[in-house]
Amino acid sequence: MKKFTSLVLVSILVFSAGSQAEESWLDSLKSMLGLGDSAEEAVTKASVADVAELPSMNGMITALTENLNVSSEQAEGGLGSLMNYVKNNVSSEKFSVLSSSLPGLDRVLSAVPIITADEGGMSGLLSKAAQYSDKLKGVNELKQQFEALGLSPEMITDFGEQAKAYLDTPQGQDAKKLLTDSLSSLI
Repeated sequence: MKKFTSLVLVSILVFSAGSQAEESWLDSLKSMLGLGDSAEEAVTKASVADVAELPSMNGMITALTENLNVSSEQAEGGLGSLMNYVKNNVSSEKFSVLSSSLPGLDRVLSAVPIITADEGGMSGLLSKAAQYSDKLKGVNELKQQFEALGLSPEMITDFGEQAKAYLDTPQGQDAKKLLTDSLSSLI
């Protein structure tokens, strides 16, 4: 009987060391004997790991500040302005999908700077033209919001490209497609 028990134990240790590189041999032994994590606990651990990899507005803001050399306030306001443009140019259903894919989107939308009408110079001309086109109106508002944040209007493209790059993960593909489609006229 001792030989049989020893043979089983050695077999288990060899099997677990070869096929379960990520788990310790003790964890493998426990799971083989039914003493390891329950299926429910294993699913919960996997879900927690997946959540850590999901895109979020906080992660996107961090990426913008690091990659574009802007302050977190500029990143949040610029991103909010960009998302507000998207919100105004897609159906409410599509924006709802985007919003549910990106935790923190509502908070970022509240960071959109308030702009005042500018009647002079090129902005004034664009404002007058925007009266006749919703598309021009949206572009003009976005430009003015970026300027209010101390960002050049040319950075709108940079923000859009960085946001799409941040979403270029398996979990972010749906949000990236929605963002790409709605920003296609800008970027």
